[in-house]
Amino acid sequence: MTRPDRLNVRMDELDRFRAEKDAFFRDDPDSPLTPGQRAAFDHLSYFAHEEPLVLDRRLETGGVDRNEPIVMQTTTGGEQLYRRAGIVRFEVDGEPAHVTLYASSDSDDLFLPFRDATSGRETYGAGRYLDVEPAGGDGRVVVDFNYAYNPYCAYNPDWSCPIPPGENWLAVPIRAGEKTFASVE
Repeated sequence: MTRPDRLNVRMDELDRFRAEKDAFFRDDPDSPLTPGQRAAFDHLSYFAHEEPLVLDRRLETGGVDRNEPIVMQTTTGGEQLYRRAGIVRFEVDGEPAHVTLYASSDSDDLFLPFRDATSGRETYGAGRYLDVEPAGGDGRVVVDFNYAYNPYCAYNPDWSCPIPPGENWLAVPIRAGEKTFASVE
């Protein structure tokens, strides 16, 4: 498969993922939207696909204390427990950045909560999330920011969501994934 074909496949998968998510939010009783929001809901707002924000990187674990409990505060005053899994380094528009991925006993995937320069402007102010498959045998992970999503508390304050820790507050803009939700209620 040539590179443009892989890009088209990735974009088709992303479009399908977004359409399925929109359908879930609109039609499913387990949607985080209130009944009033669901009745008027059409679709979420997304940034266009950004190929440079699909990162295939080594998950750096050297010097990372993977046993230290990381307690993340939640939007409702609670706490959730994680452990650092490693760090991913990258650049956005020539500016260096890095994020920490976290492991939890509740999930096989790694958790990437982050804030960036779009938070509170173009995206949800408290930050967004990304789920990342664990590193394979080669120690690499794929961090595709095009799948970055708002936590459920962005739609409904009754939900409790972990607040991204300061080490994942990025100075660079991540213009990929979901944008701010405009409530219809």
